[in-house]
Amino acid sequence: MTRPAPEPVQIVKERRDKALRTLVGGIPYLRFLGIQFDRRGDELTAILPFDEKLIGNPFLPAIHGGVTSAFLEITAMMELSWSMLWEDMEKGALDPRALDPAHLPRLPKTIDFTVDYLRSGLPRDAYARARVNRSGRRYASVHVEAWQDNRARLFAQATGHFLIPSRDRPE
Repeated sequence: MTRPAPEPVQIVKERRDKALRTLVGGIPYLRFLGIQFDRRGDELTAILPFDEKLIGNPFLPAIHGGVTSAFLEITAMMELSWSMLWEDMEKGALDPRALDPAHLPRLPKTIDFTVDYLRSGLPRDAYARARVNRSGRRYASVHVEAWQDNRARLFAQATGHFLIPSRDRPE
């Protein structure tokens, strides 16, 4: 019995990166804020490049609290969506080449989202990572942390609960 030769790693990486770009590209608000995602294996880091339009208080200056909250919520939703996509890609249940803007998986819906503003977001790039604490068939809990210059000095963190879209039927 002969096995097919494994695909070159670079082709697998390109396919996964394309799947992530397609998922991110399906959310116009991400483009408006300028949020990007850096993928290393199955781990995502969200990047919010600094832009003057993100400033809420020009006297400090500080990133607007709503922008901070949106950045954290988007990071949580993308981590949850990416973890489900990753699982489907690894099992072979999803061909990432079949993903296009018209055939994106539905995003989780926010049930509640609590943000802790730990300090002012300075006028510079911000980064965030999310961790899925619990994920079942219908519900997930996600924790997110955001920092700027030093990963150990968070400027905000959040916990969110999300309704996971059914994979069996449209909602």
